[in-house]
Formats: sequence, C-alpha cells, structure tokens
Amino acid sequence: MTVGVDEVVVTAESGPDTELVTRVGAHEFTTIGPHHVARFTGLEPDTEYELTVVDVDPHPFLPATVRTLARPDGRLLATVATANDVHFGEVRCGVTGDPAQDAKGPIFTAAPGDPPYPLVMNHAVVDEMRALAPDAIVVKGDLTAIGSEEEYGAFLAAYGSLGDSMHHVRGNHDAMIDPAMAIEDTPYAIELDGVTLAVLDTVIPGTDSGTISRDQVQWLEDLASARSTPVVAFGHHPVFDVEHGLRTGRPYFGIQPDDSDVLVDAFSRHDNLVGYSAGHTHRNRVRRFERARHVPFGEIGATKDFPGAWAEYRFYEGGYTQVVRRVAAPDAFDWAERTRAMYEGAYGVYALGSLDDRCFTERY
Repeated sequence: MTVGVDEVVVTAESGPDTELVTRVGAHEFTTIGPHHVARFTGLEPDTEYELTVVDVDPHPFLPATVRTLARPDGRLLATVATANDVHFGEVRCGVTGDPAQDAKGPIFTAAPGDPPYPLVMNHAVVDEMRALAPDAIVVKGDLTAIGSEEEYGAFLAAYGSLGDSMHHVRGNHDAMIDPAMAIEDTPYAIELDGVTLAVLDTVIPGTDSGTISRDQVQWLEDLASARSTPVVAFGHHPVFDVEHGLRTGRPYFGIQPDDSDVLVDAFSRHDNLVGYSAGHTHRNRVRRFERARHVPFGEIGATKDFPGAWAEYRFYEGGYTQVVRRVAAPDAFDWAERTRAMYEGAYGVYALGSLDDRCFTERY
C-alpha cells in the first residue's frame, strides 16, 4: 500500500483467524485476520528490499521487491496531511447518477444500527492525523454529500477537533445548495517553515466540472514571485492532461482544458511552484508535463470509501515526499474493503492506482 523514506506498509484482508507472515528484507511481521496492516519502519532510504507474504504468490499488488523512497537533501522542515472526498451526510456509496450503471452496482449502505460510514471513515482518519501531529492539514473539497448546513456542521465538528492547523476548501458537492458554502476566502496561503501552501477554489457551482479563474492564477503567480521558498498548490479538481488529452469540446470532469493550460503554464514560469494536489476523481494518480518541469499534478483517492485514503507530505530543504495512507481502524478498514467491489468490481484497481502514483519523492 505505502512506501516512505524509511517504511513499507503492506495491507491485506483474509478470513477472521488467518495468520499472515510478511517479510521485508530481514524484517518480519505477523498479523491475524481479517484485517492485516504490517508496517515496517526503520528502513534505509532508496533501498530495494525483497517483499514476501508467506504462502501468497507475487502479483501486481504484491511485487517481489519494493524500494523505499529517496530522502530529499537537508533537514525535515514541515509535515502536511490532506484528505478529500469525505462526503459527510452520504448514505449510499457507489451511486453515479447514471440509472443504467447504478442498476449494475453494487451500491453499499451502512448496516441497520451501524453508524453512518462517513463518520466511521473520517473519525478514523482524524485520529490518524492527530497521531501524526502535522504542521498543517488541508481538506480539499467534497466535505459534504449535498452541501447542507447540517452536513457542513458535521464536517467541522470532526475535522475542527484538529484545531487551528486544519484548513479546508469546498468541492462541487459543497456548492449544490449554497454557492458560497466553504469557499473559505480562497485563494489563501498557509505559511510553514520552508514551504508555502496555496489553496485554490476550482468549483463551478451546480456542476461537477472544474475551473480556475485567471485572477486566482495571477494570485498564485504573484505569491510564487514573492517567495524564495517552494510553493505547493491544493484544490479540489485535477488538471486536464494538457499534453496528451483529447479535447472534445464537452465539459471535462476536472479543470477545463483551457483553464488547465493557464494553470500549468503558471508552473512553467515559476521554478518554485513545485506541485499541485487535488481530489475529486476518487483515485490516486499523478500527471507530469514536460512544459512544467515534470512537477507532479496529483490526485488523492477518497477518504469515504476504498481505500480510505489520506496523504502525508514531508517537506525537506531539498524536496518533498508524498505518501498515501489508508485508514487502519478495523471498522473503517472493513468498510473500505467492502466498497472495493463498486462499479461491477472495477473500483479497486481504479481507485488504488499504482504505487508510483501514491508514493514518490520530488526533489527541488
């Protein structure tokens, strides 16, 4: 599931009493089912280790070897956590809005008497973020299911418990009733030691498509010009594939192609714009463009369902790492595994993405 500069995390599901023995190099960890989270720490950076789970054959999600991330040069300066697509108030998981597709399903709901699954998933993530104690937390959109005040209040009650380090911005779901809900005076900057976080609003109220206004792009360029340290941008919608994507003229699910061009071109003009992190698509993916120095334009999977994702960024003097994690609390892990089967079983592979999409090092 996860690699960092000094760790490897292997997760699995099995029968309730199944014992799994996982080995990373000379390190061994034994877990008992149904939920397995084997976390190996104290490893060497940028080092290849043999990876085995006893009696399980290697396959694409269990390679025979795994390499830890390279550690950027210099001191660790700041740690940031992000989540997105948390969907407080949602009660049916897997609904697309297409009647034909929804009839195929499967669509999941919480069992009678069980707490709502957005509470299960998000409270687990909040607990893990609290244990990490990052310098800043950014929840980047789709805080709610339909944008009601009650749902927004539930989001604030959960993530607000993290204190002043928590910041957020709206997604398309949050602008369905009130077009100004959770806009949070975007764009705004979060100043940390050695890095500035730039939070952008990408929402077109009333639609799931995204945009980025020219004023916001100018604000981002002015911010980058005024800083000698790196700037990383955060927003809800991902960028269009500006170098290889097919421009159909129809609305795009992320930031519209022409708007994406403007944003990517801003990165091409400022060497200290070093990444953009989004959500919205409910999958882990990263795109890099030659004209923007190959810096990552990433998407992080949803918190509310498989794999129960959130991301950790570590900023060093010489670069940063992205590490996507999944919630480990048993009830959250169980819900995430159930929802892996959404969209006729295709969701698991789609949402997870490749290991390189989830975990990488970006050097300055």
